[in-house]
Amino acid sequence: MTEYIVIVALIAVAAIGVYQFFGQTIRNQTAGIALEVSGQSADAAINQAKTAADSAQAEGNRKKGLGSYQNNESR
Repeated sequence: MTEYIVIVALIAVAAIGVYQFFGQTIRNQTAGIALEVSGQSADAAINQAKTAADSAQAEGNRKKGLGSYQNNESR
């Protein structure tokens, strides 16, 4: 039972991470679909989704770690 709880927790953490990267893109795409289904133009929502996706991709390409940490303390 404990192993299943650990697996579910890991999946939840991974889902949260993916949602942070692609959450805005998914919301904009869903809004675009809703607008198109209702017969309205979804050009603005589609463009916002593209912008959010580009931003998420740029964020994913940046290297993160302690090597890039800068301590700005004056001694």
